[in-house]
Amino acid sequence: MKRIFILCILLVGCKQQETVSTIDFKTVFEKTNGQETATYQETISYFTNLKNTYPEISMQTIGMTDSGKPLHIVTLNPDKEFNFENIRKNKRILLVNNGIHPGESDGIDATMMLFRDIVQGNIKAPKNTVLVTIPIYNIGGSLNRNSTTRTNQNGPKEYGFRGNSRNYDLNRDFIKCDTENAKSFASIFHLVQPDVFIDNHVSNGADYQYTLTHLFTQHNKLGGTLGNYIHTQIMPELESKLKEKNWDITPYVNVFNQVPEKGFSQFMDYPRYSTGYTTLWNTLGLMVETHMLKPYKQRVEGTYELMKSMLEIVESEGETITKMRNKNFDYFTAGNSYPLDWDVDTTKTSTLQFKGYEGTFINSDVTGLKRLKYNRNKPFIKDVAYKNYFKPTTEVTIPKAYIIPQGWRNIINLLEINNIKTVQFKKDTTLLVEGYKIANFNTRKTPYEGHYQHYNTQVISSSKSISFSKGDYLITTQQKGIRYLLETLEPQAPDSFFNWNFFDTILQQKEGFSPYVWEDIAHALLENDSELKSQFENKKQTDASFSENWYLQLDWLHKHSDYYEKAHMQYPIYRLQ
Repeated sequence: MKRIFILCILLVGCKQQETVSTIDFKTVFEKTNGQETATYQETISYFTNLKNTYPEISMQTIGMTDSGKPLHIVTLNPDKEFNFENIRKNKRILLVNNGIHPGESDGIDATMMLFRDIVQGNIKAPKNTVLVTIPIYNIGGSLNRNSTTRTNQNGPKEYGFRGNSRNYDLNRDFIKCDTENAKSFASIFHLVQPDVFIDNHVSNGADYQYTLTHLFTQHNKLGGTLGNYIHTQIMPELESKLKEKNWDITPYVNVFNQVPEKGFSQFMDYPRYSTGYTTLWNTLGLMVETHMLKPYKQRVEGTYELMKSMLEIVESEGETITKMRNKNFDYFTAGNSYPLDWDVDTTKTSTLQFKGYEGTFINSDVTGLKRLKYNRNKPFIKDVAYKNYFKPTTEVTIPKAYIIPQGWRNIINLLEINNIKTVQFKKDTTLLVEGYKIANFNTRKTPYEGHYQHYNTQVISSSKSISFSKGDYLITTQQKGIRYLLETLEPQAPDSFFNWNFFDTILQQKEGFSPYVWEDIAHALLENDSELKSQFENKKQTDASFSENWYLQLDWLHKHSDYYEKAHMQYPIYRLQ
C-alpha cells in the first residue's frame, strides 16, 4: 500500500513537471523579436496557462464589457492567498491596467513577461506586495485589430482600436460610467482596493529622446502629506531606479504642435481619467506613456522595467504608503474646504534637464504653410520650465451629508457601484438644508464621449426647509468615498454628474405663460407688490435690451412670481450642513 502511495506521488510530480516543460511561455512579442503584440485570445490563453501551471497565480472574471465578454483579473501572490480582504491585512496591492487603448499595447506584452518572470524565479518574488492586472481592459477595441489607425506609432504590426465596442474612449468614462467596462472596473477596483495603480499607455505629441514618460496624479490635487509624498519621494525614486538601469524618463510631455523646450505644464488628471478616478480613494496613481516613435521592442522593454521598478518601490515603501494613505483619508472632513477645480500656479515651476531634438518650423510641401520638423541629428539637453504646481480656482465647504430624492435612481446606482454607503429615510422627514439654483453654465457645441458636456457652471446657494419622502437617500460624507461624492455631486466640479448631463431635465422649463393672459395677472402683481414694482422699473432703466423687449419683461415678472415652477434650474440634491 505504501509503495502504491509513493508511486502515485511520483506520477503526479512527473505529470506536473511534464506540463510545465511542455508549455511554451514565450510571448508573441518575444517570438517575433518585438515586432508583434498578442491578440486578446492569445493574452487570455497565456494567463490561463500560467494560472494552471503556477499556484501562485489566480485568474477570475469580474463583470461584463460592452463587447459581451467579461473582464479578467490575474493575481500573483507567492503566499497563494487570493482573498483580497485577507491580503490587505498585511500586504500592499499594486494594480496594473492594460489595453484601455488597445493600439497602445506595450503594457499588455510587458505584463505577461513580468508575471512569468516572477513565478519562474527570474525576478525575485515580492514578499509584501501582491501584483494584480487587468490583462486587456478594452476588449472590444482589442478585437478590432488593424495596422493603420495609430497613424503616428512605430509598431507593432497589428494592434487594437482606441474606441470600445460602442466607440467610447474608456479613459474618459471612469466617473460617468456609460459603459459596462467602467462599471466592471469599479467593481474590480473596490474589490482589490489597490495601494498603487498603473495604467499603461503610448503617447502622442512632440519628438524627444526619451522612450519613457510618466504621468503621476497631480500632487496638489491629491493633497495633504500623500500628495507631497508622491511628488517628493515616489516620483524621484522611480526616476532614480530607472536611471540606474539606463532608462531615462521624464514627465509626460504635454505639448501639441510646439517644441517642448518652450516649457510645458503637468497634465491635470480629472476623475474622468483612470488615475484621477483611482486617487479619489487615495490610491497612488501613475500613467505610463511610452514614446510613440520609438521601436515597439524598446517601448515594451521600457514598460517592463518601469513596472518592475515600481514593484520594488511598493515592496520597500509599503509601510509608509499605508501610513500616508490612511492619513489622507482624514484630510478631508465636514466643515473643511475642498477644491473642486484647478489652474496652473504660474508662480512656481520646476526645471527639467530635458533631452530633446532641435525642432524648427519650415515650409510644408503639402500645405505650403509652416510645419514643425524635428531633426534627430541635432539632439540637445536644455533646462526646460515644467509647470507642475496647481492652485484651486473653485472651492466648496464639505457638508455632513447629501440628500438625494429616490427618483434619481441613476445617481444612486452609480454611488452603489462605487461602494458609497447610503441610508433611506424610514419616514417622511423635514430638514433645514442648503440647496442650489443653477445660475449659469456653458455647454459644448460638439459631442464629447456621448455627451454635450457642461462647463463653467455657477450656482446660487440658499438654505430652506425641505420635506423629504420615505425612501429618499441620506449619504454621509464621513466615509472613504468622500472625495468621489464631492467630485460628482457638487455641480461646479468639472466632472460632476451635472456637467455630464445627468440632470438636464431640470434645465427645461415645463410650464410657461400665454402673454395675453399673463399681461393682466402681471399688472395686478405690480399694483399689489411695491417692492417687485421697484425692482422691475429699476431693471428697465438700467438694462436697455430688457426695456426694449416686451417678452423679456413678462418673463422676468413670471420668474419672480409664485406662478413660476420651483423645479426649473433647481438642483435636486441637497446638502446637510
